[in-house]
Amino acid sequence: MNNTLSTNKTNALPVSFFDSNVWRKTTFQFVLGACIFFAAATLMAMLAYGGGTSGNPQNAGYSFFTNFFSDLGRTVSYNGAPNTISMLLFSSALTIAGAGLAVFFVAFTQFFTHTRWTRVLSIIGSIVGIASALCFVGVAFTPADIARPLHGQFVLYAFGLFPLAVILYIPVILDRDEYPNLYAWSFIAFALVLILYFILLRIGPRANTPEGLLIQVTGQKIIVYASILSILFQTLGARHVNAKLGN
Repeated sequence: MNNTLSTNKTNALPVSFFDSNVWRKTTFQFVLGACIFFAAATLMAMLAYGGGTSGNPQNAGYSFFTNFFSDLGRTVSYNGAPNTISMLLFSSALTIAGAGLAVFFVAFTQFFTHTRWTRVLSIIGSIVGIASALCFVGVAFTPADIARPLHGQFVLYAFGLFPLAVILYIPVILDRDEYPNLYAWSFIAFALVLILYFILLRIGPRANTPEGLLIQVTGQKIIVYASILSILFQTLGARHVNAKLGN
């Protein structure tokens, strides 16, 4: 028996990193790390922020409900102080998060190749999702104080494309027997939140009044953290399904 076991071990083929199951597992671990890094890095950026808001430049430090996330990426804070540390942390957080979102969509589409229409729809959804991810990276590299028009366009396209990618994946998940419908319903709820935020961006109150600033900043905080939690939830689900398929 020992000789048989030894022979089996000797003849076993090594697991390749490029095996779909192994690649997806590694990718989903990276996405989980990217989400955690974003939360930690933006928190540190808030603590390092120079100070001031658009409505009150003399405000001390970072105000959670009157400072946008983008204020963390400014080269100079509203009170005139250099904002280098906060900017670097914010840019790193958004770049890593964007990269995580992009590879998530690359790996996610591989679950849905069982029929022609699901394969096509998932590929389109992933292309749109990757485009959204690249726009988030674009936000990171266009500080609002020196590139506001381009910064605003990246924000608009990022949050405009993201719900479209999510919506395209809903029927695909529902059609896959091995994939729990819970994750489709989660995407439905998330898509509604994304659509509501996109509407807020387009026709909501402007941020040049105290009330408008509070509404816009609060809405942004909700959608950013909802995005992180949604991708975390979807990634944990994908990792679980991937493990089942591997077994």
